[in-house]
Amino acid sequence: MNQTTKISRLSNDNSSINVQWEDGQISNFNYLWLRDNCPCDIDVHPTARERRFNLIDVSENIKPKSYKINIDGKLEIKWDEGDHISSFDQKWLRNHCYTINNNKEYCSPYKLWDNSLDLSKVTIDCSEIMDSEEGLINWLEILNQFGIAIVKNAPTENNSGLKVINKISHVRETFFGTPFEVIDIPNPNNSAYTAGKLHNHTDLPYYEYAPGYQFLHCLINEVDGGMSSIVDGFKVSDFLRNNNPEVFDTLVNTYVKFKNNDFTQETIRFFHAPLITLNKDKDYNDIRFSVSTMGIIDCGPKDVEKFYKAYRKFAGLLHSEDYSVKFRLNKGDIFSFNNRRTVHGRTKYNPNSGHRHLQGYYLDRDEILGKLNYLKKIEL
Repeated sequence: MNQTTKISRLSNDNSSINVQWEDGQISNFNYLWLRDNCPCDIDVHPTARERRFNLIDVSENIKPKSYKINIDGKLEIKWDEGDHISSFDQKWLRNHCYTINNNKEYCSPYKLWDNSLDLSKVTIDCSEIMDSEEGLINWLEILNQFGIAIVKNAPTENNSGLKVINKISHVRETFFGTPFEVIDIPNPNNSAYTAGKLHNHTDLPYYEYAPGYQFLHCLINEVDGGMSSIVDGFKVSDFLRNNNPEVFDTLVNTYVKFKNNDFTQETIRFFHAPLITLNKDKDYNDIRFSVSTMGIIDCGPKDVEKFYKAYRKFAGLLHSEDYSVKFRLNKGDIFSFNNRRTVHGRTKYNPNSGHRHLQGYYLDRDEILGKLNYLKKIEL
């Protein structure tokens, strides 16, 4: 056992066991926390790996009868209720110490980018993903860190992108179907199914839980025009946070209505959410932005003008050449990106100049992160 994970001294008070580690760090473990996290098979199902113990089955005044480091080197606690004994591995206690972990400086997993992004850094060959676990991990890490990856040399038969995406997990179904066909069609139910320009946007912001990742598989692209554009919404948000905090706060705190009343569906969907949301560490969680599906603003009358000024600033940056990366999707490319971070768009194209056919898929962000955690053997 190394110095970091070895206990040198134990003490207790009315509510906690206090641990001094050999490297000098101090941990505080609340009695209820310890009882709730007992790892024994009685309390945690050995194969389902789910807690069976219910904290309400003990009183809020539960405390140890005794505690010690046992012969196996574990912290052993005999509780004064239920005739129960808990044993905690010292390394597990150190890794999950909320005292120490909450004092650590947060490190964001994201690599922010602007128009200087070198696309070769986010490009991977399909064979790497399909042939090795290392290749799959590389793809997932690029997606998590940059929010975008371009897979090259994928097969180009109809629906063949599904086999690549299933290396991660199952797809997220929506009313657009799987895959959805991105082609120019008459009477479209979405602007993507035209040859016109698409403003930078995130997809399906009117869903309570918008799809986390999108995959656009290029089967053929022979048209004049149709350049893809991407902008890192987190990078733009970071600029506002550091340079215009009033605008940033307005975007974080104003709930905006997004709506969809697709004429092919017997539904009317709408959802309120801020354009920028943060996670528990105040890092960027997601972006919702869509000129075409933003509904009628219904915030309070005192907030309308302030919101529109902030919205115009945000929208301008999300379409700015300073942040935009443009590229052409080629046959066999799978353009994969975080739909709740990376806004994407397209220049108009001439449908009479050739064929352009993309097939689209969605995947929940949980599946990306869950697979990456599994492959990297993240300890819970």
